[in-house]
Amino acid sequence: MELAAALQLGELAAAFAALPVFPLFDTAYFIISVLYLKYEPGAVEMSRKSPFASWLCAMLHCFGSYILADLLLGESPIDYFSNNSSVILATAVWYLIFFCPMNLFYKCVSFLPVKLIFVAMKEVVRVRKIAAGVHHAHHRYHHGWFIMMATGWVKGSGVALMSNFEQLLRGVWKPETNEILHMSFPTKASLYGTVLFTLQQTHWLPISEANLIFFFTMFMIVCKVFMTATHSHASPFAPMENFICPVFFGSVSSGHSSHHHDHHGASHEVSHPPPPPAKSKEELNEGTRKRKAKKAE
Repeated sequence: MELAAALQLGELAAAFAALPVFPLFDTAYFIISVLYLKYEPGAVEMSRKSPFASWLCAMLHCFGSYILADLLLGESPIDYFSNNSSVILATAVWYLIFFCPMNLFYKCVSFLPVKLIFVAMKEVVRVRKIAAGVHHAHHRYHHGWFIMMATGWVKGSGVALMSNFEQLLRGVWKPETNEILHMSFPTKASLYGTVLFTLQQTHWLPISEANLIFFFTMFMIVCKVFMTATHSHASPFAPMENFICPVFFGSVSSGHSSHHHDHHGASHEVSHPPPPPAKSKEELNEGTRKRKAKKAE
C-alpha cells in the first residue's frame, strides 16, 4: 500500500497534479525569476543602457530551462518561444519590475510576505517541469536513465546552469561562479528530484507520479520559503552530504597544502642563497696590510 493511500491523500495529490500552472503559477515563476535578475549587480544600469540585452537576460531567466532541455534532446532551442502568451506575460513582468513608475511593482512583489507566496508558487512550477522533463525524455528514450535524469535536471535548474552565459550577455565573466562547482539548493534539489522521478517513471519507485509531485512539491515549498524568510543559504542536504560524502568520496586531503608549503619553502631557499663562508685569519691580515700601504702612499 502506498504511503499516500494510507494517509488518504490520493485524491488530493491527483487534484494537485492536475492543477494548471498557466497563468497564475507561471506569473509567480516569472516574477521571482526577473526579481533575481534585478538583484544582480549592474542589472538596473544595463536595463537603462541596453533594454534589449536586459530583456534577453530576463527571457533566459524565465525560459532557460526549456532552451537547455531542447538542446539536450536535439530539438529547436527557440521552440518554446512559439508560446506567445507565455512570452508576452514574461515580457510584461520584466517591464513592470524594471520600468514601472516609482518602482511600485517592484516594491510590491519584493515585499517579504508577498514574495514568500510567489516563491512557494515558483516551486510548484519547478517540480512540474522536472516531472515533465523526465516524462518527455522517457517517451523518446525508454531505457535512457541518464538522459531522463539530465533532462529533468536542466528542466528544474536550467537557469542556474546557464548563469555563465547569461552573465556574458550582461558583460560579466565570472567562471568561478559555475553552478556545477558550487551547486545551490535548487540545483541540488532538482538533481535529487529528477532521480526520484526517473525511478518512478521506470517503475522502480512504488509511488504514482501525482503523489510524488505532491510530496516533493511540499518539500520544496517548505525548504525554499524557510530559506527565503530567514535569508539562509544553508542547504538542508548538508548534514546528509557531510556524512555520506567522506565515506564514498573521501575527505579533502591536506597533502596538497603541505606540498604547496614545501614548494614555497624550496623557492624561498633558492631565492635567498646562503651567505659566503667567513674569511680566514690570513686573508684578513693580508687585507689589513694592503689598506695600510695604500693609506701611506
